[in-house]
Formats: sequence, structure tokens, C-alpha cells
Amino acid sequence: MSLPLEPPVRDRPQAEEEARAQDALLHARPPGQQARPGSLREVSLLAYPAILTQLSGAMMGVVDSAMVGRLGATELAGVGFGSTWIWTIFCFFIGMASGVQTFVAQNHGANKNKNCGVWAWHGLVLLMPLTALTAVLCHLAMIPLLDVFVTSESMLPVAKSYMSIRTLGVMGMVAATVVSAFFRGISDTRTPLYITLFANALNAVLDYGLIFGRLGLPEWGVEGAATATVIAEWVFAFVVLGAFLRRSLREKYGTGKIAFSWPDQKRLIRTGAPIGGQWTLEMLSFAVFLVMVAGMGDIAMAASQAFMALLSLSFMQAVGLGIAVATLVGRYIGSGDLDFAEKSFRAGMILSFFISGGVGLLFLLIPDALLGIFSDDSEVIRMGTSLLVIGALFQFFDAFGIVADGALHGAGDTRVPFLVRFILAWAVFLPLAWLLAFHLEGGLNGAWLGAAIHIFLLTAYLIWRFQSGAWRKIKI
Repeated sequence: MSLPLEPPVRDRPQAEEEARAQDALLHARPPGQQARPGSLREVSLLAYPAILTQLSGAMMGVVDSAMVGRLGATELAGVGFGSTWIWTIFCFFIGMASGVQTFVAQNHGANKNKNCGVWAWHGLVLLMPLTALTAVLCHLAMIPLLDVFVTSESMLPVAKSYMSIRTLGVMGMVAATVVSAFFRGISDTRTPLYITLFANALNAVLDYGLIFGRLGLPEWGVEGAATATVIAEWVFAFVVLGAFLRRSLREKYGTGKIAFSWPDQKRLIRTGAPIGGQWTLEMLSFAVFLVMVAGMGDIAMAASQAFMALLSLSFMQAVGLGIAVATLVGRYIGSGDLDFAEKSFRAGMILSFFISGGVGLLFLLIPDALLGIFSDDSEVIRMGTSLLVIGALFQFFDAFGIVADGALHGAGDTRVPFLVRFILAWAVFLPLAWLLAFHLEGGLNGAWLGAAIHIFLLTAYLIWRFQSGAWRKIKI
């Protein structure tokens, strides 16, 4: 019987160097965030500002829906349809922008702080021209495409008006996402939070004024809601860019160094494009799903929009938690502490259980009160109430999937998950939703039940993928 081998004895210089690296990693965290690596406390401290940021961002859409809903079910349906398609068209660039966080976090973890700001500039230089070109093409092609996809004659002009104005703000939205990804990569989730709160408050005030003609502003209805969002998006972009360029960050993280490097751009594309691609293909399948729902009538679409607005409050909490997990996984991979990366993932899953469980209970206990925020139409509330029963289960599994997805993004494991997402979205989600809604005559509930089954399968895969350890072998 052989004796277990003793671990190799490190020489003093190596041990001291590793100790200094660990000390640098600890003190790189913002004040008050020193916690045991991979612990629930560490994930919570980093996650709560990110969660509040995402919730505040989601509130921009919720406020739009709540105020527009007072104009009528058709207006609520049109804004919901238009918002989904705007996000579908431009989420590729948002996904690409989020890839910046992976590079910043891993450089930050490796104590290469001067490289962090450069990656934000790589993201801006790459994405802003592409976003601008897509916005122009979208604006030109929008009207003929909507004539094909929207069958409701009453909803069509609402969607056209809303979308044509929203295209003016997408460059600001993408720029803000790139710079926010930098802040999250250096574990600063508070700066994006404060700026998002400001932009959200501005949007709410402008919504109230421009939709209803209050505060001395013109009464523009749906067009007012779109204009308020566009202004808020550009204000967010300029303020967060100003924070990015402040002197302390220029000196520590190299944020003032505008650089273009095609090899680095290709690295960003290799990691970020699968993220953007998976978001686009999933959202495109979801937009097609909403075309299916819109064909059921304005009331069904309005109920779905109210339901989606409520889902976004759960979804964005999970997204904020996923951002924190992505940051920690990237940081610990950069520092070579892979076990801490895995612990961060597990802590995120535990937290997501409690968050999504609490939201699910609200959906089941007070559905009428929640839906009443968006509409006083009895049919909209009746349809929405049954959707919230499905939604309680939907968002529970969705939260787990989002956290697992964040962990994979932090590790740079984006290509294989992209392919699996594509297959599930188009080979499972849409056929199943159609089957349950029309062939089996499940209607609106059947369609959303198909969506819930798709989310369950996707979540199971993402959790398995991270636990398989494939991410440990990936180099970005």
C-alpha cells in the first residue's frame, strides 16, 4: 500500500509572490466588499447594486407600460410589440458589449489594471459604427416589415410610431452597456446603479409629461413614451462615459487611452459574438412567438405585455445576480483560483432560489393587484391572472438559467451554449408553443406553457454545462 504523496514545498519567493497576488485581489474590491472568496456574502455584496441597477432599468419599461396602458389596451399592445422588436434587432450589440466585462474582469483578477479601460474602448470602437448602420437600416425597412408581421390594423400605427422614435436612442443604449460592463468588470456595480436610478427618474418624469401633456410639455401619447426613453438612454450614456473618463480611473485603469488593436478586436468578437448571437436568435424566436400571440387579438397581446413587464422585475433580479457571478468567475479565473470561481457559481444559485421563490409567491398571491398596475380592462386582467400562474414556474427556472449563463460568460464559455440555445429556441420553443396554443387549442396559456417548458430545458443544460468543468480549459 502506497502512502499519499505530500504536496510539493514551494520556495519562499514563490510563496511570497502568491501571497501578494491574493492580497492585491482582496484589496482590489470596493470598500466593504472584503469577504471570503466565493461565499454567499461576497456574491451578495457585489450582486445587490447590480440587481438594483437591472431593476431600475426594467422599471423604465414598466413605467412606459403602466402609463401607456392608461391610454388603452391597443396602445399597451403596440408598445409591447414595438419594444420587443427593438430589443430583438439590437440585442446582438448589447450581448457583444457585455463581452467586455469578461475581459475586464479577467485582467482585473490578474492585477493588470491598466488593460481594463482599453477593453472598453475596444468595445466602443467596434460596436458604435455597427449600431449606427443597423439603426439607419432598421428605420428605413421598418414600415414595410411591420405591414407584413402585424395583422391588427388598430395596433399597427402604434407600433410604427413607437419603433421609429426608439431607433434614435439605440446608440446611447449600446454605448452605456459597454461602459457599464467596464465598471462591473472591476467589481464596481454601484456607479452603474446610481446613474441608472437618475436616468430612470428622468424617464418617469418625461413619460408623465409627454404622454399626458403635463408639466408644461406637449401631449404626445405613445410617441411621448418613446421620446422619453430615447432621452433617458442618451443621458445615461453621457453620464456613465463621464464617470469612466474621470481622472482617478484614467490613472488606475487606463480609461483615457483610446486604442485600436485588430488582434484584440478579434478576441472580443470571438467571445462576445456568441453572446450577442445567442441573445439575437433567442429574442428573434421570442419576437416570432409574439407575432403568434398578437394574432390572437389586442387583448391577448396586452395581457402578455403586462405579464412580460412583471416577469422583467424577476428577470432583471436574476440578471443582476448573473452579472455578479460573471464578474467573480472572471476575476478568479484571471487570478488562477478556479475553485473559488465554482464556489461563486454555487452561491449565486442559492441566492437565485430565494429571489425567484419570493417573486413566484407574489405572482400567486396578488395577481389582480399586480396586473392592475398596467390596465383596468377586466379581460386583460382575467387573461393575465392565468398567465401569472405559469409565470411563477417560468421565472423560477429562468433565474437559475440566467445565473448559470452568467458564470459561463465570465469563463468565456460562449460558443457551445450558443449552438444549444439556437437548437432549443427554434426546434423546441416555437414548434411546442404553436402545438399547445393552436393544435391542442390551449390558446394564450398553451403558448406560454410552451415557453416555460423551453426555459426548463435550457436551464437544465446551462447548469450541466458549467458543472461539467468544460470552462476550466477555455482561454479567451
